[in-house]
Amino acid sequence: MSTPKAAPEQLPGTAPKSAAYRNDRNHVFHSWSAQATLDPVVVTGAKGARFWDESGRTWLDFSSQLVNVNVGHQHPKLIAAIQAQAAKLCTVAPYHASEATSEAARLIAEVAPGDLNKVFFTNGGAEAIENALRMARHHTGRHKVLAAYRSYHGATSGANTLTGDPRRWGSEPGMPGVVHFWGPYLYRSAFHATTPAEECERALSHLADVLMMEGPHTVAAIVLETVVGGNGILVPPDGYLQGVRRLCDQHGIVMISDEVMTGFGRCGEWFAVNRWDVTPDLITFAKGVNCGYVPLGGVILSDRIAETFAHRAYPGGLTYSGHPLACAAAVACIHIYREERIFEHARHLGENVIGPALEALQQRHPSVGEVRGLGAFWAIELVRNRKTREPLVPYNASGPANAPMAELVSACKERGVWPFTHFNRMHVVPPLTMTDDEAREGLALIDEVLSLADRHVSG
Repeated sequence: MSTPKAAPEQLPGTAPKSAAYRNDRNHVFHSWSAQATLDPVVVTGAKGARFWDESGRTWLDFSSQLVNVNVGHQHPKLIAAIQAQAAKLCTVAPYHASEATSEAARLIAEVAPGDLNKVFFTNGGAEAIENALRMARHHTGRHKVLAAYRSYHGATSGANTLTGDPRRWGSEPGMPGVVHFWGPYLYRSAFHATTPAEECERALSHLADVLMMEGPHTVAAIVLETVVGGNGILVPPDGYLQGVRRLCDQHGIVMISDEVMTGFGRCGEWFAVNRWDVTPDLITFAKGVNCGYVPLGGVILSDRIAETFAHRAYPGGLTYSGHPLACAAAVACIHIYREERIFEHARHLGENVIGPALEALQQRHPSVGEVRGLGAFWAIELVRNRKTREPLVPYNASGPANAPMAELVSACKERGVWPFTHFNRMHVVPPLTMTDDEAREGLALIDEVLSLADRHVSG
């Protein structure tokens, strides 16, 4: 057996690498990455909207890590709640009841829309999707599930099959019974629409046609991100979610809203569906429920779905379902959201700081084709030509084809702002607690960097 080559102590022209870095490169297998190409930052601390590495270099966190650190880094009340729970009861099997778990479920049900009153806890968003699918299939006795293109639902088998972007390709063939459809996206309309109303009407007509051709009596669920996240911050036109709800009601189909990224204030509401006064049958959540301080996700069930399993066993479970440390963090986080009026601040950031600043960027930079979003959830779509809307880089670009976006990312990090990017888009998704001045600081740095994208504009 050959001995693995150790990571270098020092690369030419660089400072010595720390033990943490060497151990990472020798032993940690990273997600979504070609392992030999990685050069990770060793993060040693964080506070509020900033984090730093072992050299003391600091970045404004415009990514909220993975769009989950809604209350910012190292919130003292959240840390205190985890410490207090650890001193009291670190873990317990999920067939027991515990104070932290039951209180977290009560609070989540309290802020959920309509009659969504039961919570099944998971360790994250992908597991939440897996269990929501299982619930819908057992509730309806049907097998098909409709999901949108330009979506991401997780990396486990079923969630990955639902995903409507290239992250699905490497795991195919996937779970049987999944059918994809086009959701609304006016800027790149699949329906040749020219107004939000047209996009809404035509997208719903398309979905109705897909149901007709698949046989609605075979469809257990329609799964969609309330506001599409990683695939572009695609805010649905008014009326679209209500139309999906009507189609589900018409055909006895379970409506599943994936709020893993949008839930708990990211869009300025407890759940983004609240903005359109829609009550789905199941909501999946994770990320913002406790801001990732301890892994937690779950499914919120309507009374009707929960009743299906009142007298027959639900065929699913997890060793760490309702983990006390994670649920204690959720309880504290929900109280923080209320006490510190964080959702109001998220709406303020969107309406008065981020939104206007991005509109100004669009006027100044010919590479900015569109800006869109709400709350603390925004995207800058970058193009080579505004008239043709040719993307700055091709769809799913890598290597040299992705060089313009890679240059932007590098320039942002050099200037002290850590961005979230995907394909030809730069997303602005900071902690909801970011101050106005911090947001303006980061946006000013992005303004500087966009001059690099402007060099690629051809018309």
